[in-house]
Amino acid sequence: MTPVQTRANVGERVNAESSAGLVIMIVIAVVLWGSAPAGIRVALAGYRPAQLSLLRFGIASVLLAVYAAFAGLRLPDKRDWFWLILTGGVGITFYNIILNYGLVTVPAATGSFVISTTPIWTALLAVIMLGERLTKLGWAGILLSLAGIALIARERGNGLHFSTGALIILVGAISYGVYMVLQKKLLGKYTAFEFTCYAFWAGTLLMIPFAPGLVGEIRTAAPNATWAVVYLGVFPAAVANVAWAYTLSRVAAAQVSSYLYLMPVVTVAIAWLWLGEVPTILTLMGGLIALAGVVMMHQWGHAGAES
Repeated sequence: MTPVQTRANVGERVNAESSAGLVIMIVIAVVLWGSAPAGIRVALAGYRPAQLSLLRFGIASVLLAVYAAFAGLRLPDKRDWFWLILTGGVGITFYNIILNYGLVTVPAATGSFVISTTPIWTALLAVIMLGERLTKLGWAGILLSLAGIALIARERGNGLHFSTGALIILVGAISYGVYMVLQKKLLGKYTAFEFTCYAFWAGTLLMIPFAPGLVGEIRTAAPNATWAVVYLGVFPAAVANVAWAYTLSRVAAAQVSSYLYLMPVVTVAIAWLWLGEVPTILTLMGGLIALAGVVMMHQWGHAGAES
């Protein structure tokens, strides 16, 4: 074997190992995020929605601070403080508290399918706020996704009426779309990990007003509820976001975002095994239709995507 062939083989092995590492990071993020709705349902047996969010992201914020101490985190520009606080408030504080309220009454699988429509709201908000354009297929994907949500709504209530919990989660999905639009302003200046840290810390600080009563809930909550909160803080919040930040630091978001479509599937499986929540046929049909609309919008919905 010649030196040139040896270097080529070594390069191929390095690229293969790097690709395998990225796939592992993506799988970790998707599986952990997919498990979050089931974990929240367990935790809500012992904690109120706002207090649950505070404890969960308090744990995650501490873990991220420890990691950041060794990662050489840059201090944010003072001119960006307002946007970082606003983004954390919308995407961490508001979204997670309102999601918890919705999951008090909505099964984990149903909640996950509604949350999965976030890219639809992100696209619509980008049209309004950023002047982006959608193709005809993009608008068709949005309508298809809305039809899927309507089918879930029909299954949850009488006619095309949302249950209160599903409507709350839908508001949460829209708010997370706002978060995704706002972060575009910041990701051009900060790395994915830096942005995650500052958004988490800002969002957690904004939850401090909900601290009263949290200590009492920790004392009275059943152990499985408390361990569920710890799990949510360590894994779906901290570990999954670090894994995703690692991925985004090496691969463009557009190349890996399609993996996020697997999250509701993961949620269905975990909720079935962990909580015994068996999804109905209409929930699955509506969820798959909604996901199909999201995929259509993502793949062919933006101006220039059509051939």
